[in-house]
Order: sequence, then C-alpha cells, then structure tokens
Amino acid sequence: MNIEKIVMFKRGIETLSYFSEQMGKRFEKLGYQVFYFDLCKEYESMSELIWFCQEGDTVVVSFNFDGCSGEECFVDSEGTSFFTARHIPFINIVVDHPFYYHKFKPLLPENYIQISIDREHEAYMRRFFPEIRRGPFLPLGGTCIWESKKNIPTWDERIFDIVFTGNYNPPEIFNEAIHRHGEEYSRFYYDIIDDFKAHPWKSMDATIEEHIRRDAVDVTEDGIKDTMPNMIFIDLYVRHWFRGEVVKTLADAGLKVCCFGTGWEKVDTKKPENLVKGNLLDSYGCLRQISQGKISLNVMPWFKAGAHDRVFNSMCNGAVCLTDSSRYLDEIMIEGKHYMKYELWELDKLPDIAGSILNNRDKWEEISEAGYEFAMGEHTWSHRADAIDCFIREEL
Repeated sequence: MNIEKIVMFKRGIETLSYFSEQMGKRFEKLGYQVFYFDLCKEYESMSELIWFCQEGDTVVVSFNFDGCSGEECFVDSEGTSFFTARHIPFINIVVDHPFYYHKFKPLLPENYIQISIDREHEAYMRRFFPEIRRGPFLPLGGTCIWESKKNIPTWDERIFDIVFTGNYNPPEIFNEAIHRHGEEYSRFYYDIIDDFKAHPWKSMDATIEEHIRRDAVDVTEDGIKDTMPNMIFIDLYVRHWFRGEVVKTLADAGLKVCCFGTGWEKVDTKKPENLVKGNLLDSYGCLRQISQGKISLNVMPWFKAGAHDRVFNSMCNGAVCLTDSSRYLDEIMIEGKHYMKYELWELDKLPDIAGSILNNRDKWEEISEAGYEFAMGEHTWSHRADAIDCFIREEL
C-alpha cells in the first residue's frame, strides 16, 4: 500500500475530536491529505467520504470506535462496513479499558487494528481477543497551546495554586447498578470496591477476576471474558471515589484546589472554601486553566501501566504535574525532576508533597522547566502521530 490519505472524525466526544485535530495537523505536515468526517452531519460527510477514499491509498485513524460501532451511515443493507467494502485499514485508538467495548467486536471492519493506551489494556486484548490485530502501544499525548516557551505564564502570572480539570460523580450514583440484582450481588460488588479502596495499586481486570474466581471456582475463561463488561460501573466508582478523596484531602488540609468540571459541588469537604468550583470547559479551555495553575493535579483513571493526557498537558503548559503513579510513568520520568508523585494509599502525605512545591519557587521552576522540555520532546500528539505514521509505512 502507498497510503496518502487519512480519515479522522470530529464533533463526536469533544476531547477525542480535539485529539484528532492535534494529530491531524501533524499528519498534514507529514504529507497526508486528512479528511475529517463530521459526526454531526453524517450523511453530508458520507458523500464527501465516498469521493475521498480510494482503495490502497487511504487509512482511518479513529478514537473509541467512531466509525466502527454500527453507525447506520457506514453499514450497507447486508451489514457490511463501508471500510470493509473499500478495503480500507481501520486504526482505532481505545482510550478506556477494553471491557467497555466488547459489544462492538461483531461490528468491526475487516482490516481492523486496535491501539491501546495502557499496557494492561494491551495484555487484556492479547488474552481475550488474540484474533484482533494490534498496533503499537501508544499512551495519550499532550498539547501546548503557547506559540513558544517564552509565552508560557511564569510563577507570578499563575493565579491558581492547584488546578484539576475533570468531572466528579459521587459514588451514590452507582447505587442502582450495584443493587440491581439483589443483596447477594451487591455484597459481591462492594467486596471488590473495598478491595480497590484498600489496595489501589491493584489491576482492574485482574482484581475483578480474583473475586469472580473466589466466588465461583469453576468459572471458565469464556465466563471471565463474558462477565467483565458487567463490571464497568466498578471502574467508574473507584476512579471517581479516589478523585473525590484526593481533592478532599488537599482542601481539608488548607490548600485551595480549583476544579474545572461538573459535580464538584457534591464533594463533602471540611473546608468547602478551599474547593473552588470552575465551569465545565472544552479541551482548549482546560489547557488555558492548566496554564494558570502552579500545580496541575492528576488522578489516573486507573491507568496502572499508561498515562493520562493530563500528565503531559500539564508539563507542556508549564505547570508542575502532581499525579498518582503508574509503572509506565516510573519507567520514563524521574520523580522530583520531571514531575511530582503521590500514592493513592498514602493520601495523608499528599498535602506535604503539594506544599513542598508551592513553598519553594526555585523547585517549582526547575520541575516546570524539566517537565516542559521532556514532554515537548517526546510526548505530544505530534509524537503520537509520528508513531502511527511509522506503523502505516512499515506495517500496512
């Protein structure tokens, strides 16, 4: 194949559309023609897509199954995907745990390639879906919104001590899912949740499997695989529970945290004056606010062998990233040089870690500088586009 054209998607999930736009800019610089399929104008875009796509010279780069989740505009009367009919390779970057998406397996195009953003997700795919072709491991990337390093706000220009960009869902919203099958099942679910609260370093799918096998010793491999999608609410519960606990810990200790997103008024803090509730923002707006914070706080969405884009967004925009750990971050960065780390099982230490940055301007400037250079050198969406370009040229 001689790939010259790339199809991407816009106006679906705002964050994923923004990621696509950042990668698309780099693809264009690499010489590709990029067509953005507008998910809000499916049939108008479809007529343009038909003319754009040519067998042998076009590839799709998507996020989270946009274009291959059974959308009517992409499937003919016999159930055949447009991309299968045109023999177009379909690269899909999955930014959540794969157990969210089992239902899409029967709908995938013929030449489908899945990319994982966490090595635990990659291992899950290798175990349960070995028949699905996989691309390179590709962590989420960062975006710098400033034209040059000299334009990035300095310590004196940053108006927030600590910024967090993301929504909060209180645990009680998951009660219906937890109690839907009666008391016996709810005890089973709470046992798993309590295990994660006590041992937050544990893998999501491995821990769920441990409890399933403890409860049903004769369960099969297929039984484990079929049960996993029913546990999505546990992933959501523990990630938001810890998100709330991290922010509460800082606020209760007297540190001001400005949270941009929905739901933060539902956090029960001892010192509510320290939890400043900002508006829900788009991706660019979040990057603007990160640029106004000395510390940009991250709480991983249970990525134990990957990285969230908040990590690299923080560094690319001059904030000091304060994040819980992952094996991947421990491999690629040096704590105290590129970023600051806390542990979910030692939240009592978190306020002192944050204070050590906020009370030491020289230390802040050193970490901000080193973090910026590191992230801009290796971990932007341009770098992720380069990795996909390499895969296209060598593997397709």
